[in-house]
Amino acid sequence: MGKSPEMVAFLDSFSLDAYGRKRSECLAQKICVCCGESADSFDDLISRKEYGISGLCQKCQDDTFST
Repeated sequence: MGKSPEMVAFLDSFSLDAYGRKRSECLAQKICVCCGESADSFDDLISRKEYGISGLCQKCQDDTFST
């Protein structure tokens, strides 16, 4: 089940404010919402699923979520 149109609009607005890119457009183009680089290689299934949530590539996920 996909996200509601309202949730997609909210996430697009948030990512546009935060990164200058719409999350939904980045997902469609398979690029990272943060750095704009290709987002087609992930370390594991969890990271691939996270991309579907946040739009962050593996490197940006590592930078964001690692301590």
